[in-house]
Amino acid sequence: MSAEQRLRDLGIELPPVAKPVAAYVPAVKVGRWVYISGQLSFRDGKLEKTGKVGKDLTLEEAYREARQCAINCLAALKSVAGDLDKIEKIVKVTGYVASAPGFNDQPKVINGASELLGEVFGEAGKHARAAVGVAELPLNAPCEVELVAFLKE
Repeated sequence: MSAEQRLRDLGIELPPVAKPVAAYVPAVKVGRWVYISGQLSFRDGKLEKTGKVGKDLTLEEAYREARQCAINCLAALKSVAGDLDKIEKIVKVTGYVASAPGFNDQPKVINGASELLGEVFGEAGKHARAAVGVAELPLNAPCEVELVAFLKE
């Protein structure tokens, strides 16, 4: 089954690519490589949840926010690849979690992004990853996800 069909089966409609909040572009294609800038969990142009995970958001809420970050990554990816079925492999995911003192379940938060990529791309969605706790993120977002993908020939 194609990645585009899996998205439809999951009931996910990709949003418009989020406008950058600073001096960068959402995605860059270099040969068969695509680099996606860090995406926040925007829904309809705004952040529904803000603050620190472990204080203002639960692990479960943050997991859903990371999933939305991945959906936004896919929108940026499709904007330069043209079609998600052109993706050969999701190579690397980096997730940042705005963490309250003592919160150390960043990997469980970023699973929200990683598991969605697995659902959409199957084996091609398995990737290397880092999940990092940070003091602050832009716009007081709870998480941010960036990724690197490799395109089919």
